[in-house]
Amino acid sequence: MAEELTGLTGLLYEIGLLKRYKRTGWLVAGVRDPESVADHSFRTALIAGVIAALEGGNPERAAFMGLFHDTQETRITDIPYIGKRYLKPTPNEQVTADQVRGLPEPVARMVGDAVGEYEEKTSLEAVCARDADKLECLLQAVEYREQGNHNVQPWIDSSLAALTTPTAKRLADEALRTGSLTWMTHVLNGHRTP
Repeated sequence: MAEELTGLTGLLYEIGLLKRYKRTGWLVAGVRDPESVADHSFRTALIAGVIAALEGGNPERAAFMGLFHDTQETRITDIPYIGKRYLKPTPNEQVTADQVRGLPEPVARMVGDAVGEYEEKTSLEAVCARDADKLECLLQAVEYREQGNHNVQPWIDSSLAALTTPTAKRLADEALRTGSLTWMTHVLNGHRTP
């Protein structure tokens, strides 16, 4: 059990790297201080829960997959799409299997099952979590564009094109129609948030 606890503690430290690793696509777009992988995963998880709830799925399961969908980047980093043209990264399920090897079996299964389900795209919750990943990217691109970063349109376009659920598509349309601070205007004017 001592070895398992050492391994588990190591995984928790390893996952902490995601707070420091920057999303490289934004660096390509010229964003000076881009979000971290952990920043992205946090909002992805929240969005996944929302989409799943509105699509009739299990929001907790979708959110959980959203939290773990990029944990492999502690070992393979966040390879930008242009880099993937030249590199053949190890499948995420294999990286996750290496990450959880030697951990307590319930933890290894919990993480491995979440990543496997996300990568297989067969459950409604996995589809919602994958849409959340793309919708989060779109929202972040809109925010960066509003902050003066003008090279983000390809991220908006590719994210929009990848959405599959009706809920994610409607949310994306609304995000593009409004702005990132519309909610604050409503609050300051004494209205409910939209």
